[in-house]
Amino acid sequence: MKKLSILMLTICMMGTFQTNAQFGKLLDKVKGKSSAGKKSGSFATVWESEFDNKATRLAINNGNGSYIIGTDDNSASVLDASGKVIWSGDYKKITTNKTNNCEYQYVIWKEKGGYLFLFDERKMGTDRVAVIDIATGKELWNSEQYQNLIPKGTKSEDGADQGELETVKYISELDAFLISQRASVILVKADTGEKIWETNRYKGGVGKYIYDAKRNEIIMVNFKPTAFGALFAGFKNQMVKINASNGDVLWDATFVGTIEKELVTRRAILDLWIKDNKIFMYLNGLQVYNIDNGQKLWEATYENDMGGGSGGLFSNSARKKYYRTLADPLFTDNAVYIVMLGTRDRTKYVEKHDLESGKLLWASEKITGAFCMPNIYKTGDKVMVQVGGKVQVQEIRMEGGYGQAKTAVPYIYWDYKAQKNSVLALDDKTGITSWRSEKFDKRITDLIIDDDKTVFVGDGDEFYGYDIASGKQLFDVKHNDAGVGKAADVIDFGDKVVVLSEKGLAAYFKKDGSRAYATDKIRGVDFFYEIGGNYFLRDQRDSKNIIYGIDMSNGETKGSVQSKGKGGSPKYGDGIDISEDGEFIYAFKGKKVEKIKVNN
Repeated sequence: MKKLSILMLTICMMGTFQTNAQFGKLLDKVKGKSSAGKKSGSFATVWESEFDNKATRLAINNGNGSYIIGTDDNSASVLDASGKVIWSGDYKKITTNKTNNCEYQYVIWKEKGGYLFLFDERKMGTDRVAVIDIATGKELWNSEQYQNLIPKGTKSEDGADQGELETVKYISELDAFLISQRASVILVKADTGEKIWETNRYKGGVGKYIYDAKRNEIIMVNFKPTAFGALFAGFKNQMVKINASNGDVLWDATFVGTIEKELVTRRAILDLWIKDNKIFMYLNGLQVYNIDNGQKLWEATYENDMGGGSGGLFSNSARKKYYRTLADPLFTDNAVYIVMLGTRDRTKYVEKHDLESGKLLWASEKITGAFCMPNIYKTGDKVMVQVGGKVQVQEIRMEGGYGQAKTAVPYIYWDYKAQKNSVLALDDKTGITSWRSEKFDKRITDLIIDDDKTVFVGDGDEFYGYDIASGKQLFDVKHNDAGVGKAADVIDFGDKVVVLSEKGLAAYFKKDGSRAYATDKIRGVDFFYEIGGNYFLRDQRDSKNIIYGIDMSNGETKGSVQSKGKGGSPKYGDGIDISEDGEFIYAFKGKKVEKIKVNN
């Protein structure tokens, strides 16, 4: 089984596409030796270094590069900003309870260092946990009183929301871990392990929580962990509000619906928001609760037909499922817009509700033949609806060469489904269709709204501009003439729209649709990132990984980093991490680390 750490499978994970790459050569053997001026592609290498261990589990930086950690099942090594080893050691020697063989581990970064949380699941004996201070390598605390944190029989490749187990959540505002047990939930101090409080009025895994700083309260929604659901006798769907100081349950409410987990990331499929004196829970529509007493105020829900069966609309199966098919709710000061899923006719449409009362203000026309409606936009007196577009696929593939045993390999990628793609403009007061574009035959990109006046969109082979008020088509440019393949996404960049395509980029001026530039071919691009004003493209094919740095003003490639390494951030793929300001890339391969400067 291809090993992926918990951290590698978080909701931040934008995709585990297949990748095409080769690790930049690491020639210097001396740890921390500067290699300024050496090139990786056309990027300059700042330094090359080594961990004391092979980073087969985690390999990431803390955001600003002052700490870089590499771990395997049994040890950790931490470097500083210059690539020098700060500390390294075996878990068995660092921890006083001899925590070891930690296939589950994740990092919580803080201003100085952070916490390395270790889980040692023992088949014979008592499970162990330990927390190590990343800055010093010293054990902060350990415990053997928390059991079943890892559901029995769960594969080490299964991750969870935010990189954590469903039974353990880190609450940054309190600097504390919330731990779910069979009969209770316990809050412990992250730096000491000291119990703050315990309550037996909540059962199940923590599907989602919100910390309300104004009231010093935690609102949590539970779900039944399938792998060890038998432990939770009398389980019920719960939303609770807890006093964060003492654990008192202020109210307990039930909710309708089944919380599913994504196939690969294991993220709980629901969201929570606090707005004024209300809690909004997004689970097959909206359920709205009074924050003071937990009373349900109103709901707008639908029956979800994404589950199972090759004959279903979504053609989901046990090993392949589709996500991001419906737009998130769009909130304004006094209303909320929701994409609804019809049940009998399996149509999709938009509803506008009064935010305070939940009153249905209008429902749009029903759209048939739309596999997804992934984005809605409020602009002036119009609501713009994207009918069709890319969806996220999570898949488990059985792979293995001739004569080899098949192993399950997880993939996450974006894909297009054949459907009736178009741009739909609704009147905000009535929900009546103001105009609808022609139907795009092959696909539709996301929409770019410019100054509440124009909307730009691609359909694969063409690039369009529309006047929002009238629906008049301002231009139609043959994007296939750019020679960069079919359009996959769009990027708003000043006076231009950059169209990310299958083989590179083409940019068009917003004023008239004229082409600003087209890049040399960069094949296999599947995603882009904007980090601190720096733009990156990702190419993942053949189980490899390439990250390109791009100057969006002219389409020129600043450089590329190629990696075959493990670890890295789930955002950027195997063997790659990028600093929060986008100025540095970290490439990992086994014990080796390379720090690369983006802008020379």
